Amino acid sequence: MRLLRFLVFVSASAVGILFFLPVTTQAQQPSTINGTLTDQSGAAIVGAMVIAQRVNAPLANVWAKSGSDGKYSLVVEPAKYRVSIQHSSFTRVEQEFTLAAGEVKTWDVRLALEKMSSTVVVTASAEPSTAETTPALVDVITKQEIADRQDIWLITLLDSGQGVSSTRLGPVGGVSSFFLDGGNSDYTKVLVDGAPVNQPGGAVDLSNFTSDGIDKIEIVHGASSALYGSDAMTGVVQVFTHRGTTTTPELILSGEGGSFDTGRGGGQLSGLLGKFDYSANAGYYDTNGQGPGDFFRDTTLGGNFGYKFSDTNTVRLSLRNNSSDAGQPGQTLLPGGASPGQTNGLQDFSANLAWNFQAGEHWQNQLSGYESRYQEVELSPEFSSIPFITKYNRAGLDGQSTYSFQNGSITAGYMFEVENGSGQNRQNQAGYLEARYRFGRRLNVIAGGRAEDNGFFGTRVVPRLGASYALRYVQDHGFWGATRLRASYGQGIKEPEIFPVGCTPILDPEQSTTVDAGIDQYFASDRVHVSVTYFHNDFHNIVSFAFGGANPNCPAFGGSFFNTDLGRASGVNSAFETKVTRWLRVIGNYSYDDSKVIKSPNATDPALVAGNRLFLRPLHSANLIANARFLRMNWNLAGYYVGRRTDSDFLGLGITSTPAWVRWDLSNSINLGHGLSTQAHVENLFNNHYQEAVGYPALRLNFLVGIRYVLGGEQGHQ
Repeated sequence: MRLLRFLVFVSASAVGILFFLPVTTQAQQPSTINGTLTDQSGAAIVGAMVIAQRVNAPLANVWAKSGSDGKYSLVVEPAKYRVSIQHSSFTRVEQEFTLAAGEVKTWDVRLALEKMSSTVVVTASAEPSTAETTPALVDVITKQEIADRQDIWLITLLDSGQGVSSTRLGPVGGVSSFFLDGGNSDYTKVLVDGAPVNQPGGAVDLSNFTSDGIDKIEIVHGASSALYGSDAMTGVVQVFTHRGTTTTPELILSGEGGSFDTGRGGGQLSGLLGKFDYSANAGYYDTNGQGPGDFFRDTTLGGNFGYKFSDTNTVRLSLRNNSSDAGQPGQTLLPGGASPGQTNGLQDFSANLAWNFQAGEHWQNQLSGYESRYQEVELSPEFSSIPFITKYNRAGLDGQSTYSFQNGSITAGYMFEVENGSGQNRQNQAGYLEARYRFGRRLNVIAGGRAEDNGFFGTRVVPRLGASYALRYVQDHGFWGATRLRASYGQGIKEPEIFPVGCTPILDPEQSTTVDAGIDQYFASDRVHVSVTYFHNDFHNIVSFAFGGANPNCPAFGGSFFNTDLGRASGVNSAFETKVTRWLRVIGNYSYDDSKVIKSPNATDPALVAGNRLFLRPLHSANLIANARFLRMNWNLAGYYVGRRTDSDFLGLGITSTPAWVRWDLSNSINLGHGLSTQAHVENLFNNHYQEAVGYPALRLNFLVGIRYVLGGEQGHQ
């Protein structure tokens, strides 16, 4: 009997084991998610983080990085997961998966570049590219750097770029000019969210352009007329404004006050509402200045609105307006140079409407329409009580289509533009083509050209070539990091300014030829980055004016315009960035710009004759910025050095240069919690008395102190 019971027990146990064994074995089988990550051209994406987050257990994460071939693999337990793909240069992608035991899920993803990322360059080519594959030298000023420095003005932010020099005629509100790599102040094209804001054939007065609402700035070096047409003689600057990114609306309010009865206030509201993202900002600045007639008032309004019909179909509208009223006391440091009662009112408006959509897997298209307006009202009671009014506007349409294929793409585009001013009208059109190809993992090549049909000078064709090569391509954490070589060549053109009615000169476009070659070297697990770039720029057909003549082509000015002048600039731009510790970051640059006037037969001032350095371009310039974050505090120290520059008093006093000068600025913010923080900014910390232009005193030591409050947004999730 006992034997029978034992046999029954063993048999039952065996049956039970056999019954439950398949279930147990199946439950223990892991699941797998794998795939390949590529960019829009089909090239592998290296180092992307793939994170699988268990829905019911958010702390149970499994992650992996994509390899050199773009492949990744995650082994997880059977469950429901939210899987995200994250890379600093690409837009985040997320999807949910429910995995059964032993199931293998393949998820291949084609990632789009994140245009607002600090490692993505938008302006240097027809389609965005990563910084490491861009042949041109590009300086990127990020949203975080703008916040750390607390600079109010765009011109001051640009001063930290390589090869950049600027001049402000006096303190705040004085006419501000920008020079890049030895080029004239009207040789750089300036874009705001894709809309060009230069006066037709002219420069941009940045005196009233504030940093309100700016999230990113790109400074592209080298002639870029092959892509952007007239004005892009030595480079392009593009300003990108803020976009809403949080489902909880974010409201930012700030207020400051300080030296010279200065007050500043502003606000920004942004967020996501379903498929609609929005951002609107307003700012006001008011100061009495450091001397008689130095007042300045400035108002900024801006907006950036987007709607996503789908992941491949979006429309975006960007708007910005700066209005200011400034006293212009003149060259108060020189006898007879003061201009009592002179004022200058400026209004700059820009708008851009862009539609981006895909037509099939390989076709990316963009249609955009833009308009910019400029109005200046000058009043000089000393000479006349009647204001002098200048108005310009430009509007255009730009359409481009990009076909992407394995490791490359081709872009074709067409532009039509209308320019108005001084009672004159120009109609311009252009067709352009750009091709990009990656040979293996190391070599990236870009080539393009543009046929520009200008309403003033007719048709010109300008090319551009560039290449970047990964001489050393490493992913380890040794002392010697990656080494990248790059080089580019381009030709630039610039139409003359719009002349008043009755002035009909026959002129060729001003032209430039630019060449640069550089190296980027990384050290110590990418904690140190050093960049050195050689450049050589030739400037041809520079327009000059001569009084008199038997047949003056501009009777209103009593003379004629000619394409007579030649100039060149060559030198070295160098920069470094180092993450000294987890909380301390130091960046700096030094530029050597050996410029020279080659030919100038119609020079009207000794400072402009052949043999001199180009006007207001220093031989030496340098910047140093240190940022420290600890104990809820942020400290930022910024130093600027500008060497001696060719200049003139234009009063016959014989002054032909401006002495070198140094300025240090210090900023501090303290996070008080609950969205509240303090702000403090000291400019010209050591009260250095200097002039950016002969006779115009720069602002002495001054400060602003205030508070900043953030409601909602990321704060709302804390």
